[in-house]
Amino acid sequence: VQIVESGGGLVQPGGYMRLSCAADGFSFKDYLMTWVRQAPGKGLEWVSSISLDGLATKYADSVKGRFTISRDNVKNQLSLQMDSLKPNDTAVYYCAKPKSPYSSVLKIPSIDEHDVRGQGTQVTVSS
Repeated sequence: VQIVESGGGLVQPGGYMRLSCAADGFSFKDYLMTWVRQAPGKGLEWVSSISLDGLATKYADSVKGRFTISRDNVKNQLSLQMDSLKPNDTAVYYCAKPKSPYSSVLKIPSIDEHDVRGQGTQVTVSS
């Protein structure tokens, strides 16, 4: 099982950035997928999850209305479009897979119930 994130970098406040995640080694279409992040000196924070078919999404209040999660089950890719970025969005962003397939956005697994993450991609929002 392998997950590889890409797309991070430095962006000014108010700017935008798109993160991508390439998944391999498991049946991507059978898993709810999640983005989590870790700001400097803090623990992991759940950001967003998307249903198996991509039709249902959920967001943390801190990013709601600014971030958009999406997936491509043909290419086995997960994306996170981040708009109106703020300095407190600065973090390492991870794409994560739950331990069990067929989870629902109505009952999103906790971060501890996600068993695979990529190496992460750094997003820095600063002027």
